[in-house]
Amino acid sequence: MAEPRPRFYSHVYRLVAQVPRGKVVTYGQVAALLGAPRAARAVGMALRYLPRELSQQVPWQRVLNSSGGISIRGDVIRVEEQRWLLENEGVSFDRSGKVNLKKYLWQGPKRVKMAKWGNGIRDKWING
Repeated sequence: MAEPRPRFYSHVYRLVAQVPRGKVVTYGQVAALLGAPRAARAVGMALRYLPRELSQQVPWQRVLNSSGGISIRGDVIRVEEQRWLLENEGVSFDRSGKVNLKKYLWQGPKRVKMAKWGNGIRDKWING
């Protein structure tokens, strides 16, 4: 029997699914929008373990590191795939392999509901 995925992962998938074609977000930005600004690595783990059945609905390729680059996790093929997918959406890379975040960064949804993580944080609405 498979272990249930952490609730945080589901929130990551729901938010990343909203990133429009031709735009990108950073791991830290996703974490901050979810009310967990120090959880950038957890966002990366969530995307690393994205279930195959969700890979068509969750555009994992649109999530980059804070400098606008693709994070290398030892899987060179996936790095090439991520770049290819982004370039096919019209996102361009500079000579050093970075995306111009000023040009392509998605600012987030107009409003995002903060998740309740069981640590006293109340659900509230914030401006994106």
